[in-house]
Amino acid sequence: MKKRYSYLIKPSKVVLDVLIINFVVYLVYDKEYLNTYFLSYITIFWLLTSYFLGFYKVHRYTSVLNVFSLLGKQFLIFILGYFAYFGIFREGNIVNNQILILTSIGVTISFVKFSWLLLLKKYRSLGNNLRTTIVVGCDDSTKNVIKLFKSKSNLGYKYLGFFSDKTYKKNEYLGDLKAVFEYASKNTVDEIYCSLSSLNKDQIKKINKFAIDKNIVLKLIPNSNELYSKNQSTAYYDDALMVLNVHKLPFEFTENFYIKRVFDIFFSIFVCATILSWLIPVLWVIVKLESKGPLVFKQGREGINGEEFVCYKFRSMKVNELSDKVHATKNDLRVTKIGAFLRKTSMDELPQFLNVLFGDMSVVGPRPHLESLSLEYQKEVDDYLKRHIVKPGITGLAQVSGYRGEIKRKLDIKNRVRLDIFYIENWSFLLDIKIIIKTILNVFKGEEKAY
Repeated sequence: MKKRYSYLIKPSKVVLDVLIINFVVYLVYDKEYLNTYFLSYITIFWLLTSYFLGFYKVHRYTSVLNVFSLLGKQFLIFILGYFAYFGIFREGNIVNNQILILTSIGVTISFVKFSWLLLLKKYRSLGNNLRTTIVVGCDDSTKNVIKLFKSKSNLGYKYLGFFSDKTYKKNEYLGDLKAVFEYASKNTVDEIYCSLSSLNKDQIKKINKFAIDKNIVLKLIPNSNELYSKNQSTAYYDDALMVLNVHKLPFEFTENFYIKRVFDIFFSIFVCATILSWLIPVLWVIVKLESKGPLVFKQGREGINGEEFVCYKFRSMKVNELSDKVHATKNDLRVTKIGAFLRKTSMDELPQFLNVLFGDMSVVGPRPHLESLSLEYQKEVDDYLKRHIVKPGITGLAQVSGYRGEIKRKLDIKNRVRLDIFYIENWSFLLDIKIIIKTILNVFKGEEKAY
């Protein structure tokens, strides 16, 4: 079992830098002007700029030149934000020691960052904090990788051996390509390096799936751009050897889950307080006058990892036995008059903001399906289950792109799943905002399939 503490390195750096900034400001700043608002401002500004500029994305193979570049960009934006505080909140005030403060912060953090880098390299050269690696394929590119692992101990890679369909009489030879999976399952392997010229597309896909299942990092040694052209980035080891990093999905980064969850909570509280608080009693009267039954309709839907949850909607139909089996169709006789209005404006979905608060759903994500229909869709679309790796949403990319409501053709569900997977693979906070804005505009504009 792996017992690693590398995950603590990055947060430790962040905490130390924040402490340095606050300590320097407290020590040098004019006490007449010092307050918690300013300290909070520069702390939050530093954290936001470092996140968006990738200031702490320093890997074991990152060169010193790249570190200089990161420092330059970070401090340029930080200095602008630092002085912006006085232009916005303290206009007209002249505060001494500004150059001394910024110089002290810059020099100290730069010193600490390079010290981290050098100490980690030294620590790794002594055989600590190692990443165990195997190489798949045998050609000039893989030989360069193996040579690098053996000669540059300060990078912190422990080379275990290579696999190839051609048999070699070397201790490093671990077997043919099929043996990769058994070996990596029985031994601690952190990273797999694959030669694109030695393996075909199907073999690399199979290894990629295995690596994801086993939480192993996959690296591609390039010879062509046949695969992963969108999902890759170039990295240089020791400024000489180029490899391709297979990107993680956005939701494989913990911080993205927190960003999305925090937004979900605040946005849902806002909707519940400003809309549902008065809409529920009004609709209760109107819905009850038109038809018998509860105001809120509860239905089992598939959520994250395929787990069922109770989904809430304003009831838009007469109570019927087919509600859990059949989607609403055009001119559906089950839909009430007020229900038609609720569906047309998507107001019937508003109670799902309670689902968001409970943690079953997100504001934006793939729409949740009935389990009975989900089983049918799985047979028709190969990648259907990929939708379940994130929470379902009240709205989604597929919905604002015109794929909502009744499924009439196989192409409808295939396009819906295609857009859902695109959303999962390309998620960003700004994409969520864009989808929410488009959803609101569609409500006023009206949608053809909203019935």
